[in-house]
Amino acid sequence: MRFSANPFIAKPLIAACVVSLAAFSQVSANEPVVVSSKIDTEGSVLGELIIQTLERHDIATQNRLQLGGTSVVRAALEAGEIDLYPEYTGNGAFFFDMTDSSVWNNADQAYETVRERDAQQGLIWLQPASANNTWAMSVREDLAEENELVSLEDLATYLADGGEFKFAASAEFVESEQALPAFQKAYGFELSDDQLLVLSGGNTAATMRAAAQQTSGVNGAMTYGTDGGLSALGLVVLEDTKGVQPVYQPAPVVRESVLEAYPEIETLLNDVFTTLDLVTLQTLNADVAVNGLSPSQVASDYLDTLNN
Repeated sequence: MRFSANPFIAKPLIAACVVSLAAFSQVSANEPVVVSSKIDTEGSVLGELIIQTLERHDIATQNRLQLGGTSVVRAALEAGEIDLYPEYTGNGAFFFDMTDSSVWNNADQAYETVRERDAQQGLIWLQPASANNTWAMSVREDLAEENELVSLEDLATYLADGGEFKFAASAEFVESEQALPAFQKAYGFELSDDQLLVLSGGNTAATMRAAAQQTSGVNGAMTYGTDGGLSALGLVVLEDTKGVQPVYQPAPVVRESVLEAYPEIETLLNDVFTTLDLVTLQTLNADVAVNGLSPSQVASDYLDTLNN
C-alpha cells in the first residue's frame, strides 16, 4: 500500500497539522524498538524483514505491524508512538503538499527530497530498495518473450506495427490524466475502446487475473510494480524508461533519537533493503499472497539466504 487505495487522490493527513514529537522523544538503548507497517501484504513482509533483522542482531523490538493505512502509521511515527516503519519515497508528494512537483518522477530526487525534509523534524530515511511499487503496465510473459517487449517504448513499437493487444484496467486508470493518458502521451501510442477491458472497481488482482486467463483476449494489465501475483500469473512489468509515474521505492523511516540509541540499525537495514530489487520483492509478496506462507516465514527464509 502506498498512500491510499486510490493512488490519484491524496487524502488529507491529520498528522500534517500536528507538531512532530519525534525529535523530542528520547530513547535509551535498553528499550525495545517499536516497529510498525501498513496493513497490506508488502507492508507485513517489509516489517517482518525489519523486525527479524534487528532481533537477529540482539536489538529488542515490539511488533506493531499492520497498524493501518499511510495516514495512521505516519501520524504514529510523528507522535513518537512507533519508532520505525517502511514507507515509500513518492509519498513525500503528499506529506509535503508537493504533488505537482516533478521530483517524484526521479528516484534519486524523490529520495533526497523526502530525506532532507523529514530530517528537519527528526525522521531519518535509510537506504531505499530499488524496487518501485508504482502504477505499471504489464503484459503476459509469452507476449513479452515472443515480441521482445521490455519497456513501454517496445510496446509502442509493437502497437505501431499492428500487434494484437488488449489491456485490462480500472475506469480511473483509463480516464485519469496521470495514468493511461500520461503513458500514451509520453510513448506515442493510443489504445482504442476495442483494445481496452474496463473492469468495475478494477483492483490489480482482477486486472492481472484477466490477463492471465486471457479474458476477452486480454494480454496486458494495469498493475503495481511489486504486485505479488505478477510472477505467479506469468506477467512482466514493462519498464517506464521515461519516468512517467512517480517513484515509490520502499525504505525504512526511523526516529532520529532511536537511531542515536541504536546506530547499528542503519547499516543492518541498508544491507537488507539494497537487496530488494523488483523481482525479489515481487517474489516475496507472491509467497504470501499466492503461496499462502506467513510474512514471518517469508522474511525468515529470505534472511537465511542472505546470511548463507
